[in-house]
Amino acid sequence: MALADTFQEIVDSLPDDWTDLELDVRIFDETRYVEGCVCLSTVNAQPYSRHDWHWRILVAHRFGHASAAPAVHGALKLLDDAGLEGELVVREARSGRVEVVQMWGRPESVRQEFKRIRAQ
Repeated sequence: MALADTFQEIVDSLPDDWTDLELDVRIFDETRYVEGCVCLSTVNAQPYSRHDWHWRILVAHRFGHASAAPAVHGALKLLDDAGLEGELVVREARSGRVEVVQMWGRPESVRQEFKRIRAQ
């Protein structure tokens, strides 16, 4: 399956309140790595060194410090159009919004309980 189609399936499977997503991308033909870099430069893909996977892409849903989902879809479509086959893996997906408050010095259990209560 094409990378852009796989990405769209991933996004469609997420709940509506997802906030951000971390994806790892690998292309099968490593001789075309530089071409893949050019295609993914628009979404600030972070290259790995000495790893099986080639890039990490951070995706934001409605706001945040990451690439927008339509931009990532477009970059992956460029890889598909260039004939670069590969695979995607979701490393982390976060959902739910919680207000940001100062929690300096509080234990992690208090932070998690605050998130649990406020996310409902």
